Amino acid sequence: MSGTREECVFMARLAEQAERHDDMVQYMKRVACMGTELSLDERNSLSVAYKNAATARRQAWRAITLGAQQEAPDSQPAIQNYKRTVEQELDDLCKGILDILDKYLIGSASTGESKVFYMKMKGDYFRYSAEFKSGSEHGVCAGYAQTAYQAAMDEATTSLGSAHQIRLGLALNYAVFHNEVLRNSVEAIKLAKKTLEEGTADLGSLDPVSQQDSRQILQLLQDNLALWNAGGQPGQDGTEVEEM
Repeated sequence: MSGTREECVFMARLAEQAERHDDMVQYMKRVACMGTELSLDERNSLSVAYKNAATARRQAWRAITLGAQQEAPDSQPAIQNYKRTVEQELDDLCKGILDILDKYLIGSASTGESKVFYMKMKGDYFRYSAEFKSGSEHGVCAGYAQTAYQAAMDEATTSLGSAHQIRLGLALNYAVFHNEVLRNSVEAIKLAKKTLEEGTADLGSLDPVSQQDSRQILQLLQDNLALWNAGGQPGQDGTEVEEM
């Protein structure tokens, strides 16, 4: 796939409109690997491309896993083979963006906001990997995810306000990581409560448009917190409310 930066960005937007997110991934991958810091729009397009491509496969994996529990034993070999195909696709996708983040994006981030954004992405894609891996591989991916999330939180605390939407989105995903991957609902609830309190108190520092964006994330945090306080089990809070 060839083209200038502008052509790749244009084609990525076209692919997004056509809901061809795998194509969008390829175009934005080329832009990210060009060695120049991404603009805000390019950064968001990269995130949208990989997020949608990963979400499709994560949902497929969950559906196959659930379906396997309802099928007869003689169907299991075919189901598990198909499941491995989806896992390989998701694994390749996660490894691809993690490689780009480490080689091209995190080190060249010139602002605290962009650094937090990329470190959050790193935590997210290690979390996605941990979701379907088992044994030592699960532990390794979970460990890398926690390290990335915590580094992002440390940077966000010094660089971004408590109601900044990227800081809120980071805390939202980190709390989900605690609940679903680490099976630590106590830490998830603690982080969600703290973020809600501090974020709500700081909303007045934002302009009206930013306030609306941040309020949406705060509501997602509130939804998760209500579920966890009610005793919702890991994996039952649904990806629909977990991320921005």
